Amino acid sequence: MRLPQAKLDQVLDRFHEVEARMGAATDGAEIVRLSKEHAELKPVADAVAALVRARAEAPELEAMIASGDPDMAALAREELRALEDRLPELEHGVALLLAPKDQDEHASAILEVRAGTGGDEAALFAGDLFRMYQRYASTRGWRVEIDSVTEGEVGGYKEIVASITGEGVFGRLKFESGVHRVQRVPATEAGGRIHTSAATVAILPEVEDVDIVINDADIRVDTYRSSGAGGQHVNKTDSAVRITHLPTGIVVTSSEKSQHQNRAKAMKNLKARLYDQQRQAKDQARAEARKSQVGSGDRSERIRTYNFPQGRVTDHRIGLTVHSLPQVLEGEIDVVLDALIAEDQAARLAALEEEFG
Repeated sequence: MRLPQAKLDQVLDRFHEVEARMGAATDGAEIVRLSKEHAELKPVADAVAALVRARAEAPELEAMIASGDPDMAALAREELRALEDRLPELEHGVALLLAPKDQDEHASAILEVRAGTGGDEAALFAGDLFRMYQRYASTRGWRVEIDSVTEGEVGGYKEIVASITGEGVFGRLKFESGVHRVQRVPATEAGGRIHTSAATVAILPEVEDVDIVINDADIRVDTYRSSGAGGQHVNKTDSAVRITHLPTGIVVTSSEKSQHQNRAKAMKNLKARLYDQQRQAKDQARAEARKSQVGSGDRSERIRTYNFPQGRVTDHRIGLTVHSLPQVLEGEIDVVLDALIAEDQAARLAALEEEFG
């Protein structure tokens, strides 16, 4: 793809404008906003500048080849061949940076895992999935904090909600939303038959600067006694908080020891859920205009199967199968995430190419 020079000039002009305004700004809020935009634009502007310089070298080298000096022409031909080999890589790198981006790419995220069909085995599988993400987060240096949990009768979780804090959490995990299916002989099955169970995963971007207004009249706040595996505080005080958003019916909970902290966590999760509704509506509108290869909005979509008898994991959206199920469940999921992100990048590049004709 050859990017139009006008588009490259537009990026550089905007970057220089932001730099100039940063030097003149006195308002604190404006300085923060400009600094954030500058940080986002700088890697793009640097890549664009490198591409512009490389493009400008070609006519100079061609002029040297045509100069009539044999030694100079030979050297110029060699440099021109190297430049022609380098240009497509530079073009591709800039195109990726200019392709339509998810505004929440760098955000932290809220992880929700819920047992689906399959009874006790589904709860056990939900536990396996949560531990998989927990281990993966640890390898990335992200912090995981459990917001609410309902344990299964024989282990695992009927539902668990956690905050994962770090740079780029949502961008890495957003395609994990959907139905995950497991095929295995359950620990609860004496007959040794293979069962199919499921759990749903939702990855929501954590809301920070987004303006989500929640009116007090639109929520109902209930307190109740948290339940768990024991301890002096469990079942002693009404510290757990349940917030119901009346217009949408969304219910969020938090069940730590402090009622004040629980309300703050529940409100944070409610904002994330409402913001996610807005994202899904936009994603659906875009999908109707252009069918995306990788979806992240449809929570009811069966996206992946974990087959224990054959030791394989299959992602149905991109037709990827890896025969490393134990490693995947230990948190080694980059092999799947990288393939999903690459597919998404290809779709974004196709959209950019369509834009430029």
